[in-house]
Amino acid sequence: MKDGPYVLASGKLCYLEIPATDPRASADFYRDAFGFHLRERDNGSISFDDTVYGVSGSWVTGRPPHTTPGLMIYVMVADLTAALERARIAGGEVLSRSDSDASERIASVRDPAGNVIGVYEQPGLAEAESKLSPIPEHLQAVTPAARGAQRHERA
Repeated sequence: MKDGPYVLASGKLCYLEIPATDPRASADFYRDAFGFHLRERDNGSISFDDTVYGVSGSWVTGRPPHTTPGLMIYVMVADLTAALERARIAGGEVLSRSDSDASERIASVRDPAGNVIGVYEQPGLAEAESKLSPIPEHLQAVTPAARGAQRHERA
């Protein structure tokens, strides 16, 4: 069954509640670091959709942050180095990363509330995204091709 740009099926991961001490700061971090789409609910709380609208969620207060790896959630990126720089600039802390020549490039990052999340570089994703023209709005901030175009426009 297909509804919108993503597939609906039993067993699909669909919703995350991310602990936050300051939901606005956490929302801004995930938007700026990973391109999450933010929206405000009628009650004023902030919720999100990932870049492909496949997983949604919200930030919740009153829960301790997920500070040590147990269940580890990974965000897929096209360029691990660029994603970690965006995460750092957005207020995150890079805790670990695989060697640049590793067959699987992953890292762990602490968000502003203290949650530890994983970042995974999908092989071939940068090349695939670079072939998109025009670059979809939801990828403008996070795809290497869009960042290159933005640098070219400023020059």
